[in-house]
Amino acid sequence: MSIEAAYVHLSEFNAQDRILTFEVSSATVELAAKALGVKPQCIAKTLAFRYKDTALLVVTAGDVKIDNQKFKSQFGIKARMLDPQETLDLVGHGVGGVCPFGIKAGCIVTLDTSLKRFDTVFPAVGSSNSAIELDLIELEHFSKAQQWVDVCKINMLEEAHHE
Repeated sequence: MSIEAAYVHLSEFNAQDRILTFEVSSATVELAAKALGVKPQCIAKTLAFRYKDTALLVVTAGDVKIDNQKFKSQFGIKARMLDPQETLDLVGHGVGGVCPFGIKAGCIVTLDTSLKRFDTVFPAVGSSNSAIELDLIELEHFSKAQQWVDVCKINMLEEAHHE
């Protein structure tokens, strides 16, 4: 899978030529922000959780973390992130390149409202050195997201670090 699958997926929307690749790693929020020259909160990170017998992907802003109470209220389960092998097996992308594009059938994609603060965001594209700039309508459409959710809280440590 990986960047090739994401490329094929984004080509369905004629967006494949907008994929950015870097000579440096963009595997973390901090590294992606540095590679792109943007604030970390503008990075759209994709978190992968176990949900029944599949993966639940929650795309969030780069400066938030999961609020366990909100997550349980929204999805009816405790937030348990997939380990690296489960992520590869269930999603099709390795940790550092997880994104909602070119994923395995059955994955559930949701978008967190933390993203709504921005005109555009930068999700990864299946590898640890790629991204694409999308507005929120494109992100929702291209990711085939099932819904917008509110399952995060601002990470105060991140917020203080970036002021």
